[in-house]
Amino acid sequence: QVQLVESGGGLVQPGGSLRLSCAASGFTFSSYSMNWYRQAPGKERELVAGVTATGGSTNYADSVKGRFTISRDNAKNTVYLQMNSLKPEDTAVYFCNAARVTIFNTYNYWGQGTQVTVSS
Repeated sequence: QVQLVESGGGLVQPGGSLRLSCAASGFTFSSYSMNWYRQAPGKERELVAGVTATGGSTNYADSVKGRFTISRDNAKNTVYLQMNSLKPEDTAVYFCNAARVTIFNTYNYWGQGTQVTVSS
C-alpha cells in the first residue's frame, strides 16, 4: 500500500521553470529521506536532489546546483522539486524516492515517474 505519486511534469522551453510534486502514503513519511532521481534514454539513473527526514539538510547533483530546489512538507506528506533555468539536458523521466536504513532492513520506495521534456 506504499504509494509515491509524481505530478507536474510536461513540456517546457529552455530557460523555463517547472515544479514537480510527489505525494506519499502508506508509510511514515517523516521518518524517510526523500530524493528525486532522473533517467534519460540510454543513461543510468541519476540522483538529482535529496532532503533529510526533518528537512534540515539538502544535497544536489552538481549539474543542477543553483537551478533546482528540493523541499518537503511533512504535514502534507509531499516532497517538491522546483526546477528553474531548465536546459535540454534536463530532459528525463523524474522519479520520487523514499529511503530509510535501519539495523535490520533497507527500505527504498519508488514512484512511477513523470516525464520532463525541455525543448523549443
